[in-house]
Amino acid sequence: MTKYDLTKILPHKPPMILLDDIIDVNLDEKTLNAIFKVYPEKLFYDRGIGGINSLVGIEFMAQTIGCYAFFKSGSEPPKPGLLLGTRLYDNAVDFFEDGKTYTVKVHEIFTDEEIVVFDCLIYDDSGNEIASATINAYQCGDIEGLLKGE
Repeated sequence: MTKYDLTKILPHKPPMILLDDIIDVNLDEKTLNAIFKVYPEKLFYDRGIGGINSLVGIEFMAQTIGCYAFFKSGSEPPKPGLLLGTRLYDNAVDFFEDGKTYTVKVHEIFTDEEIVVFDCLIYDDSGNEIASATINAYQCGDIEGLLKGE
């Protein structure tokens, strides 16, 4: 059983929603923790490696940032954001293994209300840090107009 309906929190539609649930959100500490499970029906699952390539970790982090943005906005309807860049993506595994559950933690470290910088971590089901990155994201009121060049 999940605590949150991610279809109301993220601007994505299944099967693009890769997270499975939100564990906790703390706006005072500017953090959010989410989980994802790896199984053959999940988007990006690769039967050849028995899991999901670790580079998809950036998307797990980005979706966790999207969940944080939802709560920070006071639970307004979700808006798309743009991932501007990723620095220092480091991963200790080649892939996220089938049957395992992983935790993604994001921590907002800077914002000017449009550009936001997050430190992001992914932990395996034993609590070991297996991936980290600094992600820069952008969200404005009229992102659709921005994408159309208006």
